[in-house]
Amino acid sequence: MTQEAIYDSLPFLKTASPEFKEVFFSRAMTTSLAKGQVICLEDNQCAHLPIALSGTARVYKVSEEGKELTLYRIEAGDSCILTASCILNHQAFPANAVAQTDMKALVVAASDVHQWMHDYPDWRQYIFQLIARRLSNVIELVEEVAFQRMDARLASYIHEQSASRDVIRSTHESIAADLGTSREVVSRLLKEFEQQGIIALSRGEIRVIEREKLGKSR
Repeated sequence: MTQEAIYDSLPFLKTASPEFKEVFFSRAMTTSLAKGQVICLEDNQCAHLPIALSGTARVYKVSEEGKELTLYRIEAGDSCILTASCILNHQAFPANAVAQTDMKALVVAASDVHQWMHDYPDWRQYIFQLIARRLSNVIELVEEVAFQRMDARLASYIHEQSASRDVIRSTHESIAADLGTSREVVSRLLKEFEQQGIIALSRGEIRVIEREKLGKSR
C-alpha cells in the first residue's frame, strides 16, 4: 500500500514528526490476512503488534464449556490493545484473535513497540488513545454481561448492527459468540421477537420490522 493509503487508515501519522515517519515506514511491514485466518491464540507469545489498514478482526474468549464471547473488533486504524499490553509487559496473549474478513495490516516488531514508546511521543499517544477507547468498550461489555438480561442485550445488538439498513446478515451461532451465550438461547429469543412482530427471520438474515418496539425491548 502507498503511504497516502496508510495515512487514510492511520491519520495520526500525517502530523507525526518527520523522524518518526521515517522510522515507522522503514520498520513496519505490510501483510495480508485471509478471512478466518488465526492471528493469535490464547497463551501465545506476541512477537508483533498488528495494525489494521482494512478489514476486520475479532478478539474473543472461550469458556471451559466452549462458549465464545467477543471482547472487541479491530477495524481500519485500530490495533489490539491486548497484544500491546502483552508486548509491553512480557506476558502471554490472554484471548484469541481471528480475521473476520480479508485484511490488510501493518506489523510492528515487539522490540520496536518497546523502543518507540520511549523515543516517540506520536507513537505513545497513538497507543494510549487506543487503550482509552478500548477500555471504555470493555467496561460497557462488562456492564452488559453483568447487569442486562439477555433479551435486552440481544435487542441492543440487533438495534446497533442494523442501524444503517434495518438488516443483519449473520448466523445465530455468530450472534451467540458475540454475546457470550448459546445458539439455542439466541434462536429462542429471536423467535420471540419475530412472534411480537419486531423482526422477520430468514436464512442467514434478520430484518427489523418495528425499530421502535425493538428500542423498547432494550
